[in-house]
Amino acid sequence: MTDMAAREAALARRRTGGWRRVATFRRLLLTVFVLGQTLVACYFLLWVLPYHGATMVELGLLVLFALLYMWIAVGFWTAVFGFVLRLMGGDRHSLLKRHSGEALRATPLAKTAIIMPVYHEPVKWTLSGLKAVYQDLERSGHLDHFEFHILSDSRDPDVWLEEQATWYQLCRELGADGRLFYRRRRVNLNFKSGNVADFLRRWGRRYRYMVVLDADSLLSADTILCMVKLMEREPSVGILQTAPSVINAESLFARVQQFSNRLYSTLFATGLAAIQMGDAAFWGHNAIIRIKPFMGHCGLRKLRGFGLFRGPIMSHDFVEAAYMGRAGYEVWLEPGLGNSYEESPPTLSDELSRDNRWSRGNLQHLWILLFERRLRLAHRMALLNGVMAYMASPLWLAFLMLTTVEAVQMTLVRIDYFPEGHQGLFPLWPEWRPEWALGLALSTLSLLFIPKFLAILDAVIHGAARQFGGVMRLFVSVLAEITVSVLLAPVRMMAHSRYVLGGLLNLSLSWAGQNRTKETSWRDALLTQFPGMVVAAGWSAFAWNLDPMFFLWSLPVAIPLVLAAPTSVLLSRVGPGQCLRQWGMLVIPEERVPPRILEDAREARRSAGSEPLLTAVQEAVVRPRLNRLHQALARKDRLARRAKLLEPLVSRFGSEGPGTLSRSELSQLFRDRQSLAELHQLAWRAPPDSYWARCITLLGRNQ
Repeated sequence: MTDMAAREAALARRRTGGWRRVATFRRLLLTVFVLGQTLVACYFLLWVLPYHGATMVELGLLVLFALLYMWIAVGFWTAVFGFVLRLMGGDRHSLLKRHSGEALRATPLAKTAIIMPVYHEPVKWTLSGLKAVYQDLERSGHLDHFEFHILSDSRDPDVWLEEQATWYQLCRELGADGRLFYRRRRVNLNFKSGNVADFLRRWGRRYRYMVVLDADSLLSADTILCMVKLMEREPSVGILQTAPSVINAESLFARVQQFSNRLYSTLFATGLAAIQMGDAAFWGHNAIIRIKPFMGHCGLRKLRGFGLFRGPIMSHDFVEAAYMGRAGYEVWLEPGLGNSYEESPPTLSDELSRDNRWSRGNLQHLWILLFERRLRLAHRMALLNGVMAYMASPLWLAFLMLTTVEAVQMTLVRIDYFPEGHQGLFPLWPEWRPEWALGLALSTLSLLFIPKFLAILDAVIHGAARQFGGVMRLFVSVLAEITVSVLLAPVRMMAHSRYVLGGLLNLSLSWAGQNRTKETSWRDALLTQFPGMVVAAGWSAFAWNLDPMFFLWSLPVAIPLVLAAPTSVLLSRVGPGQCLRQWGMLVIPEERVPPRILEDAREARRSAGSEPLLTAVQEAVVRPRLNRLHQALARKDRLARRAKLLEPLVSRFGSEGPGTLSRSELSQLFRDRQSLAELHQLAWRAPPDSYWARCITLLGRNQ
């Protein structure tokens, strides 16, 4: 080891020891605040309950309340930490604060892969975003250090044929031959993590780092270059995660999510980064990874449990961060890395469909949390945090159910002065303290809402309020966001409770790409939300007959559930969202002054053109240039047994069109070079009144 390398290693060890001491102090401080606040709240709850926790129902209520209150308190204090640190000028222990701008500019770059795993995404929209990232790096003058890889897991031939055609078109437009690559896996194993692992096995050793993008990700060249240089200067860092902002929201639902993400995440991300420090989580995208330790230590074995806890890990990112930490490398979240973007689902239905998938992956983390050895405590807490993101909903539902049982017992059942568990010669008199109950409810709500108003104050202090439309518009926008959040919280609770139950029972689930344009119909909304509407209406009717006060207590949960269908439909509409934008409401800074990367992406998507008259399958057959492209990418050798299988498919496809073949049969045809050539000849030799003649006519119109 050279003297320079030895000095850098010693410096890295001193830094590691320094930040770990700071992180330990901050985590202990957070623990004291959260536990202390929770104990005080539980004490008040004991005195609110009629028997002061002396019955089994009240003990259940106390346990559930403690878990839920603690979960909320963690978020509250994380935001407070972020607010205080920003008042102090930022966290001086963050990675960016360690290095001056001059030192970073002088740091050389290293060979880096920029990868985008895709699965049944809108092709032109997705690859137009990648085109914008490519162009931004080209303008920076550092493109030679980067190579781009589109990693497809798409199964539908209409999708992956379009992916291949669009990739080829991008290579021609950008002059990116030998720099922009496309690979589609023939065998789709282990979800996204399997897709990335396949890339690393084949080409990972060509690069020192990889930047991972989602299908809707955008990263500016400045951010990417800064990430690579930070990794070069911090050899102990295995993963560096940015805090992406939500963009391109059109519907009212998406605009609310975009606004809340952009305003509140400043505090939450700063606080979370300060608490986690080098033990942060990996969010799966908009991050840079050191490839060698990732390949050596972050391979995901299949779970060996039962039901949901058996088979491939669905949510890989938190687990990979934990494995990287176990190997001795650091994982950092750096909120100071700006110009990192993603998109949100456009409707509530799309968000809940995504949560159905994510909830199962997060529940699998229970197995890793309990049985994986030598994980750092901070990463176990991150896994637990992911589990609670969905387990909190059934816990809340259980709390409401026990509260109903308690109300029934106090109203309809004869008062028991010697309840089960009570020991003593004297009766236990039930007591009611409604003023204490009101105070406890208000204190709980304050944990949810105070961070939102701290975010307003933070924007005013740092001069960002004008970028959100001004102080008054910002304040009204927050009130609108709170209203929507209150309406959606019970709906999400019911949906997440159902997903958790379905996941634990290991019910089947399909994995699909994200919808980005479609509005929710009344029919879909009623079909989806009707069970919750019926349950809420029945619960409120029961509460009214039981006790008027209990009925009033049920309304904050029942009313949003009864209104779930119209809420879902209204929030999915683009018109109300755009109307509020014109009024300067729910506006984010990137909409007032868009960064260059966003403008490039929008221009690329506008220039992508309208939908073609032919499908990708039809174009692959009749368009000569595309047919040759797909032939070049298809399998060359055809075994005798395979030829016997493909010949009748070619004949049927040529005479009757693609509608008579299944997705699997179409994939077999289009993976075979000879079949593609035969289909092209059959189409162009077809009679004038045939299916293929009509396709060729449409092709001429589409030129």
